[in-house]
Amino acid sequence: MNKRITWLSFLIVLSMTAYSQNKTSKAVVKDFMNKRFGMFIHWGPVSLRGTEIGWSRGKDVPVDEYDSLYKEFDPVLFNADDMVSIAKQAGMKYLTITARHHDGFCLWPTAYTDFNIMHSPYKKDIVGALAAACKKQGIKFCIYYSVLDWHHPDYPNHSPSGQDPDPKSDMNKYIVFMKNQLKELITKYDPYMLWFDGAWEKPWTEEMGRDMYAYLKQLKPDVITNNRLGKEMAGIDNAKIDESKMVGDYDTPEQVVGKLNMNMPWESCFTICNQWSWKPNDKMKSLRECLAIISQTAGGNGNLLLNVGPMPDGRIEARQATRLREIGDWLKTNGEAIYNTSGGPYEPTANYATTRKGNNIYLHVIKTDTASITLKNLPGKQVKNAHVLNGEKITVENDRDSFRVLLPTALAGKQEYVVVLELNGNAEALPVIH
Repeated sequence: MNKRITWLSFLIVLSMTAYSQNKTSKAVVKDFMNKRFGMFIHWGPVSLRGTEIGWSRGKDVPVDEYDSLYKEFDPVLFNADDMVSIAKQAGMKYLTITARHHDGFCLWPTAYTDFNIMHSPYKKDIVGALAAACKKQGIKFCIYYSVLDWHHPDYPNHSPSGQDPDPKSDMNKYIVFMKNQLKELITKYDPYMLWFDGAWEKPWTEEMGRDMYAYLKQLKPDVITNNRLGKEMAGIDNAKIDESKMVGDYDTPEQVVGKLNMNMPWESCFTICNQWSWKPNDKMKSLRECLAIISQTAGGNGNLLLNVGPMPDGRIEARQATRLREIGDWLKTNGEAIYNTSGGPYEPTANYATTRKGNNIYLHVIKTDTASITLKNLPGKQVKNAHVLNGEKITVENDRDSFRVLLPTALAGKQEYVVVLELNGNAEALPVIH
């Protein structure tokens, strides 16, 4: 027994050493963070019922029925080029598809389980089609993969409750299955980023996450991963985390804008409606809400992954596609204040956010029915000029401890806009101003 413990400890130390030596290069992560805006796609046979992907299994939809939905899944109107084109029109720079969610169904023709798209009436590789369309249109292709699988016999939990783990399950076999599938995904589709999920479940340990990260780095050294291979994540609670304990390259606040952080990369994921997967008549966020989230996320120095759920026939719902194009139209004018910027120096609020690049601070005016915005003075810097991005010059009034930006009355109550504050020095070198 002692020898076994010693050997296991050695393997864990070896895995952790490999993890620390194979972190994704800072340049690659920086390139990812400069993109700022991506599309998340949650999709699978569950769209036939309009209930939540994974979480409705055994709750809203009986397990046997849920697990048989793939036999009806035939999204004949799915067109990868159209879907990627919508992402591009929205100003999104990368796309992430749920290749396998917690329910275990695979949207690609995997060799390691029959529970996949080739055993549906559709019989076409959805992951492959999106990968090819992304490459053609210059969008970075990314893959979501859950570390848990309530359908797989070797994964101990077969429901979200985690009660009564299956005594016949075998996590060692399951991890081999995972590694085989991940090697298959990397080899076939060469993803820019892997978005993991589900590490909160008890069967999945921190050591497994570090071992998996090291394994992925052997397959593709510069593949980016989020931090949900490990237990250290902000998640839905937007918790403060210790970056040194994080397994992966960036943090993942969920359905909430992450906190301003100039050191640790992060990406908030939001749904365009309420549910991750498609739901008929689901309440959709207004354009004003979407733009506020984009600005507050960039202002906090993070990325935004905005989710859509395609319908059972394979199309993105027309109203969702329209909303995305509206976002894209706004970014055509204001993208300079989003892409390739740093967050800060001011912390985002409900009324405004700021980003910066070179000698410019971009003031995102979220609440447009206000006459002015007052900001603390910038240490060692002054505002030389101010103007609406691609628009009129505006006035800045200086005080001893602060300055006031007088906003144009013509834009009062209208859509969010951006004011450029031109400084007499480098805005990117400024400290965060609380």
